[in-house]
Amino acid sequence: QVRLVESGGGLVRAGDSLRLSCAVSLRTGGTSVMAWFRQAPGKEREFVAGTRWIGGSTDYADSVKGRFTISRDNAKNTVYLKLNSLKTENKAVYYCAAGPGAIVTRPPSYMYWGQGTQVTVSS
Repeated sequence: QVRLVESGGGLVRAGDSLRLSCAVSLRTGGTSVMAWFRQAPGKEREFVAGTRWIGGSTDYADSVKGRFTISRDNAKNTVYLKLNSLKTENKAVYYCAAGPGAIVTRPPSYMYWGQGTQVTVSS
């Protein structure tokens, strides 16, 4: 059974950094792509970044390019999202997701989801 468990969220000040982690219980063909999404209050869930276990290709939302970095540790079955230079508008629940195929930005393409971790940025 595939389970995703996120950690690393918290309350930080604008300009600070955080590193989110997502531990995956089982890697299968259905979890070949790993992605981070976020959902702010009153807004739809949006793609932040994605990567693949094999090859390590990555993709980012334009709004986070240059500030956020996705990485993975295959030996630990863990994916990370480093958030640098955080802004107040980055406040959201950040979700880890896993799916097959290519890195895509649409949430329905991902089969497995974590419970989310809250990131709050104060001014």
